[in-house]
Amino acid sequence: MELKFLGHACFLLDDGTHKVLTDPHLSGNPLAAAKPEDVSADFICVTHGHGDHVGDSVAIAQRTGATVICPVDLAGAVF
Repeated sequence: MELKFLGHACFLLDDGTHKVLTDPHLSGNPLAAAKPEDVSADFICVTHGHGDHVGDSVAIAQRTGATVICPVDLAGAVF
């Protein structure tokens, strides 16, 4: 299992079968360790609706087909 810190509240957990990404605020984050287009995921967990947590979730999910897991109020408003 591998856990990578990508910046702010963003982590990538890879167990060799699935990749789980949390709060992918990568674009516009000068401290991010990856660009959104370089990250793949099977699941994206978004903890709440602040921009620095939603970040690149939509773009990454659309590109990779990842399932987004988030609070219900975000599901209708953002995803």
